[in-house]
Amino acid sequence: MDREERKTINQGQEDEMEIYGYNLSRWKLAIVSLGVICSGGFLLLLLYWMPEWRVKATCVRAAIKDCEVVLLRTTDEFKMWFCAKIRVLSLETYPVSSPKSMSNKLSNGHAVCLIENPTEENRHRISKYSQTESQQIRYFTHHSVKYFWNDTIHNFDFLKGLDEGVSCTSIYEKHSAGLTKGMHAYRKLLYGVNEIAVKVPSVFKLLIKEVLNPFYIFQLFSVILWSTDEYYYYALAIVVMSIVSIVSSLYSIRKQYVMLHDMVATHSTVRVSVCRVNEEIEEIFSTDLVPGDVMVIPLNGTIMPCDAVLINGTCIVNESMLTGESVPVTKTNLPNPSVDVKGIGDELYNPETHKRHTLFCGTTVIQTRFYTGELVKAIVVRTGFSTSKGQLVRSILYPKPTDFKLYRDAYLFLLCLVAVAGIGFIYTIINSILNEVQVGVIIIESLDIITITVPPALPAAMTAGIVYAQRRLKKIGIFCISPQRINICGQLNLVCFDKTGTLTEDGLDLWGIQRVENARFLSPEENVCNEMLVKSQFVACMATCHSLTKIEGVLSGDPLDLKMFEAIGWILEEATEEETALHNRIMPTVVRPPKQLLPESTPAGNQEMELFELPATYEIGIVRQFPFSSALQRMSVVARVLGDRKMDAYMKGAPEAIAGLCKPETVPVDFQNVLEDFTKQGFRVIALAHRKLESKLTWHKVQNISRDAIENNMDFMGLIIMQNKLKQETPAVLEDLHKANIRTVMVTGDSMLTAVSVARDCGMILPQDKVIIAEALPPKDGKVAKINWHYADSLTQCSHPSAIDPEAIPVKLVHDSLEDLQMTRYHFAMNGKSFSVILEHFQDLVPKLMLHGTVFARMAPDQKTQLIEALQNVDYFVGMCGDGANDCGALKRAHGGISLSELEASVASPFTSKTPSISCVPNLIREGRAALITSFCVFKFMALYSIIQYFSVTLLYSILSNLGDFQFLFIDLAIILVVVFTMSLNPAWKELVAQRPPSGLISGALLFSVLSQIIICIGFQSLGFFWVKQQPWYEVWHPKSDACNTTGSGFWNSSHVDNETELDEHNIQNYENTTVFFISSFQYLIVAIAFSKGKPFRQPCYKNWQVLLLYILCRSQWIGGENAAYPGPWAVERRHQRQSTCIWRRSSWLIQNGHQNLRQPQKLKL
Repeated sequence: MDREERKTINQGQEDEMEIYGYNLSRWKLAIVSLGVICSGGFLLLLLYWMPEWRVKATCVRAAIKDCEVVLLRTTDEFKMWFCAKIRVLSLETYPVSSPKSMSNKLSNGHAVCLIENPTEENRHRISKYSQTESQQIRYFTHHSVKYFWNDTIHNFDFLKGLDEGVSCTSIYEKHSAGLTKGMHAYRKLLYGVNEIAVKVPSVFKLLIKEVLNPFYIFQLFSVILWSTDEYYYYALAIVVMSIVSIVSSLYSIRKQYVMLHDMVATHSTVRVSVCRVNEEIEEIFSTDLVPGDVMVIPLNGTIMPCDAVLINGTCIVNESMLTGESVPVTKTNLPNPSVDVKGIGDELYNPETHKRHTLFCGTTVIQTRFYTGELVKAIVVRTGFSTSKGQLVRSILYPKPTDFKLYRDAYLFLLCLVAVAGIGFIYTIINSILNEVQVGVIIIESLDIITITVPPALPAAMTAGIVYAQRRLKKIGIFCISPQRINICGQLNLVCFDKTGTLTEDGLDLWGIQRVENARFLSPEENVCNEMLVKSQFVACMATCHSLTKIEGVLSGDPLDLKMFEAIGWILEEATEEETALHNRIMPTVVRPPKQLLPESTPAGNQEMELFELPATYEIGIVRQFPFSSALQRMSVVARVLGDRKMDAYMKGAPEAIAGLCKPETVPVDFQNVLEDFTKQGFRVIALAHRKLESKLTWHKVQNISRDAIENNMDFMGLIIMQNKLKQETPAVLEDLHKANIRTVMVTGDSMLTAVSVARDCGMILPQDKVIIAEALPPKDGKVAKINWHYADSLTQCSHPSAIDPEAIPVKLVHDSLEDLQMTRYHFAMNGKSFSVILEHFQDLVPKLMLHGTVFARMAPDQKTQLIEALQNVDYFVGMCGDGANDCGALKRAHGGISLSELEASVASPFTSKTPSISCVPNLIREGRAALITSFCVFKFMALYSIIQYFSVTLLYSILSNLGDFQFLFIDLAIILVVVFTMSLNPAWKELVAQRPPSGLISGALLFSVLSQIIICIGFQSLGFFWVKQQPWYEVWHPKSDACNTTGSGFWNSSHVDNETELDEHNIQNYENTTVFFISSFQYLIVAIAFSKGKPFRQPCYKNWQVLLLYILCRSQWIGGENAAYPGPWAVERRHQRQSTCIWRRSSWLIQNGHQNLRQPQKLKL
């Protein structure tokens, strides 16, 4: 039955889950209710913590199609369980009209088929989803995504919009007219409200969720137990610590929710205009938008409330939310295959492939451009959590859990302590029964031994080191929103870096140009802004071939374009809205040089060139722009010099791509060698090309011509050499990381050669190391996927680079062990496309490539996240340092993500550096190592504290004695908590070392350390316990015994006579108690010193003045206490000067009277 009733949703995706169907069972529910009552609510807590148990305990298996509850389990290594209730969506308010011919075809095999005819759409959907005549659709919601039952695939599936399975042709032919009101209402019923709802939970809800944590429940149990036995003081201390911990946790969690809410609230509700089928413009709220709506982009811009594809007009958009760079991007309308390009009518629209035509949710439209009074329109393709921003917010709201060995081992260690507590529990019961102790006392004693063995203060103690590390990080400008990640950062052994803005400066500087004349390179020129070049085609290309625009009078655009335009010193003028409306279709952007650069006019014989000789009239109008395409690696423009009869086409882009589109005779013979020289020096090289267009091409024809018709048969003009400078601190930081045996990897969206060059410059790749580029090709035309291997040095030398035997690569150059990395001196580099192909078709090579991959170029945001996961799969602890929201997924997925930006990336990233410098990385790792070692020290200390006190109490139980209330209080508050919070104060060591701290508690060295200390402590306590009985002055306890009191003193007074009448019926005043108490108290301090590890991860103990002060005070007090406690022959002459109690006098007056004023936790009676 399991196989029949188990299905998989989101198959092949990151959030793939198995789904099981269940129906509520009344008799099971009745049994569980009875169990909850009998267990005092503990069973309810257990079912709250375990969703799988909750469903299986109250439900019976059922067919998924008809179930009431679904149980979900992730298919990743965590195997997490979730449950969701099935809900029913009624369609009775949308009756189906008489049918026309109904198509049974399912779009893309998914739950959504956007059909133009509303009647057909209604019938078509109902035929797939509805199981009854009442027209109802069953669905459930998980992680903000609705999953609807689909009869066609017999499974649940989530709704998709126009982003999958819709061709570019149908975008124009079927969806550009808009929706009717009826169709809009129907789609809204299915898609719901268009909002990314980040609800800030109330303080009460957060409090309940936090308080129901297992540790706090155990603390509550301990506090109740102690209170019933009148052990109020320590119970109060635990309550205070718990309240402080809960309040700080609530503040942190709520602050994160508020930050995330504020981040998405900017576009939550705005008024937008949409076009209906009858060309009517309707104004609605953005929350009412659905896929298929035609949205009018306002003239003054807006913040996009959804993902939409532009079908008319041009937009200038700020995409800093997605890319991290506040560089305006020009978005043009989606090419209409029926008009622009022939033969690609069946191309499917994809938001990533067609991102130059897609307006993404959360991005800001700064300006719009339109002609002849036409509106700028965009078709809504995705809404709500399906949008690009919605997916980002989902990844923040529901992050994938991070597995850390320390926490797994900590739980195992706690289980061991519970087992030890179980032994003590049984021993206490048997011993008490044999001695005929009262039942109520037995229950309290046996339960109390559990609270001794598993200390309730453990969570607070474990977080002490993290809290101190967080404060130290804050002082150096690193802010943390996920404190538990600090410990994990101590294990980082690989750090991925973004390039631009992280390793290098944000901007590019123009190093110079190298022009080509007569197919030969001229000498490089630094100054482009001069009279000799002002009218050259080379400078004309630099002046026109860009995507710059003026926003509020300030020139804005891509930094490369900006630097290039500023270098020539020209002026850009854009048409006003009024001018645009007056002209027929086009009012171009105009560029012109400053007057001082133009030479004086000279007579010319050529009449056509007369306008060139007029300084005041030398202007170039940009007639049409083909935006930069990362797939094509180029951009181009059509421009016209004022007064010239023919137009010019200018193109710029990647040198190899540009050279391939130029006439071979115009490309210099030494092109590859010159290019390689520049790229090896780390320069970013851009090639320029130009050609005169035919005179028959009019302005109107140019607007409809395809870019392929323009971008061919060009004349190669030369190279622009840009310099992307390394940040000053980059090489030194990377060297420190390498010395600490921490691998560094570059993950960038830049080109391969530039990335490799920067990697060499910053020391990520040493000069003598070889770089092998893996170029993976996907299956095509019946051919299987393959990988071409070649050295980066030979990449540009010839059209067929020197290949390496593909069979030899994985065997000879990639090794299974990390130790071989230093021997091979090889690095692999690949681009995003190759990385995706390797992930899909060469899974066996992925682990080996991850061990040596150093440069990953042209990586998309989702590919960065996949890379982090691939590195984690080969057991790396991965850090990620980036500065943009395009790094958000990777920053969140990494073990330690550090954002150098305080924008959206900081919401997703556990750490944010106030200063945009990678020097924060070694600082974070140092503090992480110190916090991790502190956690180990504290955990071992708390474990030993439990064992020491457990053995102390067990020894005293054997003589029906126990520690007094104030003895417990003194140990727990004055020693343990003070030691824990002071031993955690050791700051981090001043430099990173090659040695890494252990990752888990279950290791030979750590276990030997703990076990040896346990043996030593048990040995000395046992020795003292039995040795004191051998002393001549020892006296066996009985209720009226003097024990260690003296009776022959001349200092007896009335107060003593009063005390003499009080009996010690609980057996507290005895030599064994005093001996065990003093020995165990010293053992706590000795163990704390033994476990306070200093160098090489923390500063040594002698630099922690708080700990030194504590040790000196305790030592001086106990020396006096010991001398006053025992009546040995060395103290006979001072006997009559002591008080009647034998516990101690100088160390603490509290303990002298404690047993008289309070009842001890364990009352033992004969």
